[in-house]
Amino acid sequence: MAVAVVWWRLDNHAKAVYTWQLVLGGLIALALARIGGHLYYDTRPFVREHIAPLFAHAPDNGFPSDHALLTSFLAFVTFRYAKSVAAALTVNAVLVSWARVAAHVHSPIDIVGSFVFSGLAALFVDWLDRRRRQRPARAASARPPGGDRG
Repeated sequence: MAVAVVWWRLDNHAKAVYTWQLVLGGLIALALARIGGHLYYDTRPFVREHIAPLFAHAPDNGFPSDHALLTSFLAFVTFRYAKSVAAALTVNAVLVSWARVAAHVHSPIDIVGSFVFSGLAALFVDWLDRRRRQRPARAASARPPGGDRG
């Protein structure tokens, strides 16, 4: 809901950039998480400790946490557009992550991995946008005085 409110308050150009950052960055975060899950296996705490989790969950790989990935990614991408909302989303991500650990369905490494993957994805789409915005300035400065008249 907070992301929708931030989007709603942006001008049309910023809405378009925010949207493509959320979509492309989200896909990148998911890809990184999938690769990470294939490279590292973390037995869920309730399986390892032979206890019942606070809610039913499959005994599959816990790394990384999808919940932590999504909530932290939304916070990281939103930071550029609304710092106070991003701060609230970050608190939400930490609380959701803590609850997943407290419920014995994730280990702290699952959470850290998710925050790293979502942070990398958010930084990458921000870098892409900054590069895109600089491109016209570089092209204009590379032209000879007088334009393209030949």
